[in-house]
Amino acid sequence: MTVLILGLLLFLGLHSVRIVADGWRGAQLARLGERRWKGVYSLLALLGLGLIVWGYALARQQPLALWTPPMGLRHVSGLLMLFSLILLAAANVPRNRIKTLVHHPMLLGTQLWAAAHLLANGTLADVLLFGAFLIWSSVDLYSAVQRDRAAGAAYQGGTLKGTLAAIGAGVALWLLLAFWLHGVLFGVRPFGY
Repeated sequence: MTVLILGLLLFLGLHSVRIVADGWRGAQLARLGERRWKGVYSLLALLGLGLIVWGYALARQQPLALWTPPMGLRHVSGLLMLFSLILLAAANVPRNRIKTLVHHPMLLGTQLWAAAHLLANGTLADVLLFGAFLIWSSVDLYSAVQRDRAAGAAYQGGTLKGTLAAIGAGVALWLLLAFWLHGVLFGVRPFGY
């Protein structure tokens, strides 16, 4: 559990710099330059992510069950994951209306991802991992909305083509994960196939 917690602290702590120390972040960007800042940031983020994956795998070897979710929550979780992956795609597909409407689809998608996994899993490691991401993404979303308001940010309208591309990419990723890749990567088949 220690490795998982260290990974979460490093990864989510790093991703919280803009929330708690935006001025410091700006000073470091100016001092190091964008390329060096992103390089250091990326290396530390990858280290944190690696620790999370390793720590979660270790914790799954001796799970401490807090509750057993009802089987029906798998379907609710699957539906939430569909919306989560559409939001993830919308964060990366240019000129789509989803991003115009929700402004921060990556953070909303992360919230849904975390909530979906909390519904379907009941071990201590699950609560730590997905609960931490749910709390972090909620705080980060609030912070991002406040920054947008302070800056008077305006999100331009997207196109139907961009919106359909985001939805299509999200659905394709959901199908790939739900019916094959999640089982290959994590040993868990969400729908038992």
